Amino acid sequence: MQTRFATFPLLALALALPAFAADIPDRPEKLKYPALNYSPPDAKQFRVPLKAGPVAYVVTDRELPLVNISVLVRTGDYLDPVGKEGLAGITGYLLARGGTKSKTAEDLEERLAFLAASLNSDAKETQGTINLNLLSKDLDEGFAILREVLTAPRFQDDKLTLRKQQTLQAMKQRNDDAAEIEQRERRYLAYGEGFYYNRHSTQASLDSITRADIEAFHQRWFHPKNFVIAVNGDFDKDAMVARLEKLFAAWPFTGEVPPPVPSEKKFAAPGVYLVNKEVNQGRVTILLPGIQRDDPDFPATQVMNDILGGGGFTSRIMNRVRSDEGLAYSAGSGFPGGIYHPMSFLAAFQSKSRTVAYATSIVLEEMKKVAAETVSDEELNTTKKQFIETFPQTFMTKRQVAGTLAGDEFTGRFAKDPDYWKNYRSKIDSVTKADVQRVAKKYLTPEKVVILVVGTKEEILKGHPDHPVKLESLGGGRLVDQPLRDPLTMKPVVK
Repeated sequence: MQTRFATFPLLALALALPAFAADIPDRPEKLKYPALNYSPPDAKQFRVPLKAGPVAYVVTDRELPLVNISVLVRTGDYLDPVGKEGLAGITGYLLARGGTKSKTAEDLEERLAFLAASLNSDAKETQGTINLNLLSKDLDEGFAILREVLTAPRFQDDKLTLRKQQTLQAMKQRNDDAAEIEQRERRYLAYGEGFYYNRHSTQASLDSITRADIEAFHQRWFHPKNFVIAVNGDFDKDAMVARLEKLFAAWPFTGEVPPPVPSEKKFAAPGVYLVNKEVNQGRVTILLPGIQRDDPDFPATQVMNDILGGGGFTSRIMNRVRSDEGLAYSAGSGFPGGIYHPMSFLAAFQSKSRTVAYATSIVLEEMKKVAAETVSDEELNTTKKQFIETFPQTFMTKRQVAGTLAGDEFTGRFAKDPDYWKNYRSKIDSVTKADVQRVAKKYLTPEKVVILVVGTKEEILKGHPDHPVKLESLGGGRLVDQPLRDPLTMKPVVK
């Protein structure tokens, strides 16, 4: 009896299967999805100007008994005094690792471990950051530690000595990795020798940095008026705001407001710049002047770049260089929008030395093609869908909500365009095929192309016997030997 009755659900399912099967499309592209209904978080709901000066983004999240707080600081490498390059980086690193007035570095590390808390800090380029993660039950002690780290860091002598030794050892290895050489020389070509990106620390600047320099740098820039706060986790919002007010009140030193981030740069003259480095593959970067993120062309350049080389296996450069020709494992392009100054367009790949020139010619060909011909409906729709449908991932967690909104405050986007995220998808969706071709013609200008190659010069210049493309011809006939730099002085070594 039990067995006979148990067959009834199975029989009902079997009878229903043909109806279900009829509703299933025979091809994935025929699948239909409901329209995405998503609204990004409103910054105004989380934004709290504090009496001490910072703006805080306070986001409650009761899922776990944890709290994350990030303090963004208006400081960075661009504020390094001449001859003291590396000062911001060392200050930022030691802030959370060099002890405090009441705790040695070892005591601080031990106490944080006991609390199962993590505390990290750094200062790079245009931003310093101090991050604290801890259990919500330990907020009182955690905030007391954070206050002392920010106001009374010890910058312990042995920790300073160790950090200098580590930095010097890293300097000595600057020419060991071709990828690091490529990134470094790319910035020299895109922004010029004097730009703040290219003011590297040297052995001399490192030796000149003293504990007094670090203390002065800290007191000059690490002040609440230079802070933006992101905090999320297990707390009541009003109670957290009260804690933040207390955390930043009655600061023991005055500090200064930093000058604007430098924006004057110099893009290199067109041509091929070749760094001779004996490696198995040549590394290639194609550079062009770019734009800032608030440029009206920015949405169209993002769509154009995704079709050209930013979209992975759906992009033209990847399909041509990897899938069709088998010349590289990975190839693509990027068109970032600069915050304080225009960034640079770049296309990059790695290939065997003998096929470097041929692969470069293919990338340049695709750049010309996207400017000369309209993209297909399928390419445009696929790219716009990708941007629009993955948009909610920007705010997937409460930590991302707080961090993204605080980043907008820090970089001035909220002040300039408070509805940026609200309008993001409509701006992407409004991009047309004509827009894509227009910005491609405007920015992918062959006469301005700078090509950086890092690899074995002799093999690269031979080219490939089946593809008679000469590297120098791709840069308008201009081939420049770009010398390696002395790792301890960063001066070009001319042989």
